[in-house]
Amino acid sequence: LAFPEGPVVFPDGSVVVVELLGGRITRVWNGRKEVISQIGAGPNGAQLGPDGALYVCNCGGADPADPHLADPNQIGRIERVDLATGKFERLYDHVGDRPLSAPNDLVFDADGGMWFTDFGKVLKDRLGRSGIYYCKPDGSEIREVVFGGTGYNGIGLSPDGKWLYYAMNYTGRLFRMRIEGPGKVAMQ
Repeated sequence: LAFPEGPVVFPDGSVVVVELLGGRITRVWNGRKEVISQIGAGPNGAQLGPDGALYVCNCGGADPADPHLADPNQIGRIERVDLATGKFERLYDHVGDRPLSAPNDLVFDADGGMWFTDFGKVLKDRLGRSGIYYCKPDGSEIREVVFGGTGYNGIGLSPDGKWLYYAMNYTGRLFRMRIEGPGKVAMQ
């Protein structure tokens, strides 16, 4: 596997992972692997959506000269993968006029909406800004919740759905915000 990320465990015991450096979605089980989709670029995080499809944060890929750096020529995106056919569709690559940079991790809430982090591109001479976003899985709405940090990485919800947790990679800290409604948080 080429830099596996975003494991999703299925009822049959298999695990689906994204391969960041391979540009693939792969199912693994009992020492075997099967490519589900050649999604391309840099799939980075995945979750099973309420409709049974796999939703993927795609960071746009790594710089071919240095895989620790982002490909500056690609924009990030949120994609939906049909697990039965492997076909994928791009749902979002912008929020308003700003392109997504490097979507990283995602989580679905009880309303079926998706929260996700955008890590920000890591380039040779600078770090891009990070954000937290909320969108509908049908491609009809995306909104910026927070923007301007650095290294927003993992994201999750409390069991009761009242708190949004996110990790900041560079500080090694975990933060939380109170959720006030779908895609809305109380800034503390």
